[in-house]
Amino acid sequence: MPIFAIAVVVSRMGTMNISLPDHLKSFVDEQVAGRGYGTSSEYIRELIRRDQDRLVLRRLLLDGASSARSEPVDGHYFSSLRDRARGRHSK
Repeated sequence: MPIFAIAVVVSRMGTMNISLPDHLKSFVDEQVAGRGYGTSSEYIRELIRRDQDRLVLRRLLLDGASSARSEPVDGHYFSSLRDRARGRHSK
């Protein structure tokens, strides 16, 4: 691809209309104005992305909590991990 070529990815967006009580609409409007969002849609999309991230993290934590016990994670473990990452295997 030539240097001057630009790849553009266009994703199709659906539309969703929501109704909010006045106090919540005011809150959204304040967040949009005060936090640099261009539109209320941008703000809501960001909230949804954060919620998705939270759900992924929750799933990872629950999976870890229900997994089998392993060796303790201590200073020696991290030193060994650093050595392995650098290509040095220590015992």
